[in-house]
Amino acid sequence: MNKSELISAVAAEAGLSKVDAKKAIEAFVSTVTNTLASGDKVALIGFGTFSVTEKSARTGINPATKQTINIPAKKVAKFKAGAELNDKIK
Repeated sequence: MNKSELISAVAAEAGLSKVDAKKAIEAFVSTVTNTLASGDKVALIGFGTFSVTEKSARTGINPATKQTINIPAKKVAKFKAGAELNDKIK
């Protein structure tokens, strides 16, 4: 499902216009992004938790040249599905 399909599905499910559904989805994504960027996490009970984890620096190998490279530390977004979501997927 891509963004436009998600907008259509949300509009149909909530009885909203596609314009309103698009605004709601964009506001949700923006809010989650800003919250994660500030270092906080977003927990939606029954759905899951968005958080930021830090990957430490490590040494890797360039597969094309077989040379060792240093991979710098970085922060990555992470999503952990909640119990209710996992139960519905099974």
